[in-house]
Amino acid sequence: MLDIATIIGLVGGAIIVFFGIITGPDGLSSLGHFADTASVIITLGGSTICMFMQSKGIPEFFANVKSFKLALKKPNADEAEVINNIVNLSNVARKEGLLALEEMANNIEDEFLKKGIMLIVDGTDPELVRNIMETELMSLDRRHNEKIGFWANWGGMGPAWGMIGTLIGLVNMLYNMEDMSSIGPNMAVALLTTLYGSLLANWVCIPVSFKLKTNNELEISIKEVMVEGLLSIQAGENPRVIEEKLKSFLAPSTRDAIGADANNGAAATEGGES
Repeated sequence: MLDIATIIGLVGGAIIVFFGIITGPDGLSSLGHFADTASVIITLGGSTICMFMQSKGIPEFFANVKSFKLALKKPNADEAEVINNIVNLSNVARKEGLLALEEMANNIEDEFLKKGIMLIVDGTDPELVRNIMETELMSLDRRHNEKIGFWANWGGMGPAWGMIGTLIGLVNMLYNMEDMSSIGPNMAVALLTTLYGSLLANWVCIPVSFKLKTNNELEISIKEVMVEGLLSIQAGENPRVIEEKLKSFLAPSTRDAIGADANNGAAATEGGES
């Protein structure tokens, strides 16, 4: 599912820039004044080459570029749903035992949660379960931060290469002051590279890096909920206690969405045990 906020930001930014250009004295004719091949090559080409140099290799560079698509997608993450699922798992474990979770794991799409369930079903020591899951979380966070850093660094390179283009244009202009016809084109390169660099950074790269960072924080938070929930199930805690513990990860405004189905399941479980 597409992230509407990201789409609105990209399209809205283009509309605002377009509006700013056509409100000039020449109207739509002004659009031609803001197109310059040399400025594009200097700003976009120069910053791209620098990012290529920073990458470990060609595959990593293109993998980082492709992460732009992740900013366009809405995270498929619902903390309330995850907590409800974990409480339901705890109800089954309380009623039928931990081994009953193995069959339920086959219907779970999240590989992280499935791995945690299989670890506790296999009787792995709780401390080792925590260490394994937290190590995987650290690796996930590191991989995500590489992509976040890629876009953040590119956001810094855009204005830098815009300034380089500006200096090139000014040098060319100063060396040809006697030719008045060359002053305009050289100044255009000087100013447009700065504009292109600012657009690249503030319209695309920096917003994408922040979007990826926000998505990463959400995913890490949800997986931390999973870890605590699974360890609580392994410890044999009451589903109601597990629910209240996991609710502490959420903002108070979102806690009311949790518990109706889970509580019903817990009541049925306790009724069956009495």
